[in-house]
Amino acid sequence: MSAAISRLSEGGVNRFTHAPLATDKSRAIVRPSPDLAYSSCPYDVSTGPVMIEVPSIPARYWSLSVFQANTDAAFVRNNVESGGAPIRVTIAQAGQGVSPGRAVARVEGAKGIALIRVLVDDRSRFAGIDAARRLAACRAVAGAVPR
Repeated sequence: MSAAISRLSEGGVNRFTHAPLATDKSRAIVRPSPDLAYSSCPYDVSTGPVMIEVPSIPARYWSLSVFQANTDAAFVRNNVESGGAPIRVTIAQAGQGVSPGRAVARVEGAKGIALIRVLVDDRSRFAGIDAARRLAACRAVAGAVPR
């Protein structure tokens, strides 16, 4: 997992990078599916929480997963569970304060990866899906700066 975090961090920490649709050569994500669009945010909560916001995406299925550095899933939610509404979650370690009224993913360790997966069952619709997923946000809570 540390290799994946390092590789995905090349685009920056606490921000989403949106990969193109997978091909037989794609390997940023292990065994990527050609029917899924992936967006990843390597996060670092060592100096404070990180907020993730995923808008409603015009696809039959999409999800957000937050993985800890040990590969455990700390949070998983999909559009079916959210009723198609945007998903908002704060990633934080024990003892870090978070805004009330927002879902919280408590993680062990400071680093990990938040991953959006979107089913692209009709490639002619990819432009709209891609535009929506690019509105997703991953950012340190105001005042918190990752090391």
